This record gives sequence, structure tokens and C-alpha cells, in this order.
Amino acid sequence: MTQTEKILQYIEENHSITPLEALREFGCFRLASRMCDIKQMGYNVQKTMGSAKNRAGEPVRYARYTIGERNAD
Repeated sequence: MTQTEKILQYIEENHSITPLEALREFGCFRLASRMCDIKQMGYNVQKTMGSAKNRAGEPVRYARYTIGERNAD
């Protein structure tokens, strides 16, 4: 199973994924590229931006990806 397939399965089971989750679960440093691959497979990929504070208490933004129904070909 490819990294892209694993990420797709993870999203289907958990409804979304963040870059930190992708790094921890799959060693994926380029989640945006894998999401592009998933989009090319015909899935409707949505990205929302979240915010949190880092260890130093500074605000940071991050992406959270979800997928919708697969596009009909």
C-alpha cells in the first residue's frame, strides 16, 4: 500500500488529517503533495486552516484536509 493510499484510508476512517498527524502516522513530510495525488485520483479535497499556539505560546496556522465524494468520471 502506498503512502497516498494509507493517507486516504486514514482520512476515510478519521474524517480529516493534519500535517502533524501525517508526519507522526506515516512519516509524510509533504502532505500537500499527497493530497494533490488524492485529488488527481478524483476525490474532492477540501482544506481548512486551523490555528493553535506552539510550545512558545506563539500563534501558528495549520492545514486540515478532508475529502468529499469522489468525482464521477
